[in-house]
Amino acid sequence: MSILVENVSKLYGQQKALNQVGFEVGKAEIVGFLGPNGAGKSTMMKIITGYIPPNSGKIYVCGYSVLENPFEVKKRVGYLPEKNPLYMDMYVREYLTFVAQIHKVKEVEKRVEEMIQLVGLGSESHKKIHQLSKGYKQRVGLAQSIIHDPEVLILDEPTSGLDPNQIKEIRDVIVSIGKQKTVLLSTHIMQEVEAMCSRVIIVRKGEIVADGAIEEYTRNGKKLEDVFSELTK
Repeated sequence: MSILVENVSKLYGQQKALNQVGFEVGKAEIVGFLGPNGAGKSTMMKIITGYIPPNSGKIYVCGYSVLENPFEVKKRVGYLPEKNPLYMDMYVREYLTFVAQIHKVKEVEKRVEEMIQLVGLGSESHKKIHQLSKGYKQRVGLAQSIIHDPEVLILDEPTSGLDPNQIKEIRDVIVSIGKQKTVLLSTHIMQEVEAMCSRVIIVRKGEIVADGAIEEYTRNGKKLEDVFSELTK
C-alpha cells in the first residue's frame, strides 16, 4: 500500500478541518481527492507529505510512518501545493538543479533536462521564474515535484491557471506518471478527474462522504459533476 491514512483528525483552534478520516491508495493508482472549498483537501495533503502534523491518527507512505520517519517519507513523496512556492529570481534550470541537488539526484544535469522536456518547459527554460506565465510556473512546480523520481505524487490543483491545451499536456504527463507511481490529486475540473482518475474520494466538512471507482459514480448515465454536487450540498 502506497498511502495508508487511519483515523486522522486535524483542528485549527476550535474548527475541525478533518474528522476521523481514513483511506488507502495502492501503487499505480491515480486517485482524485475532491471536495468544495474548505472541505479539508489541502489539509489532508499537507499531513500526508509531513508538512503539518495531525492532532490524532496515523499516516503511512510506502510503509513508513509520516510521524516517526518523516525524512524517509519525504524521499518518496513529490508534492505540488496549491500555492506553488518558487524562487522567483532563479532561472528555471538553476532552480531545478537546486532542487535536484537537495534530493541528491544522480546525474543532475541529465535529470534536469529530462524534466524540462517532460513538462514542456524547453522554450522557457532560459528565463527567470518571475518572467513566466502562471501556466509555465505551474509546469516548473510539477517538474520539481517529480525530479527525484518519487514513488508517490501529491498534486494539489496541478492544472490551476493552465489554458485548455496546457491542461491536456499536463494531464497526459500525469497519466503517464500514474502508470508506475501513486498519484493523489485534487482539482475542481470534473472532466479532468474523469480523464485521469480511476477512483475518486469525496470529502465534505472534513469527512469522507464517498469513495469508489469512477464507474460507480457515473453509472446509469450520471455525470460526476452532478453526483459531486449532490454529495457536497
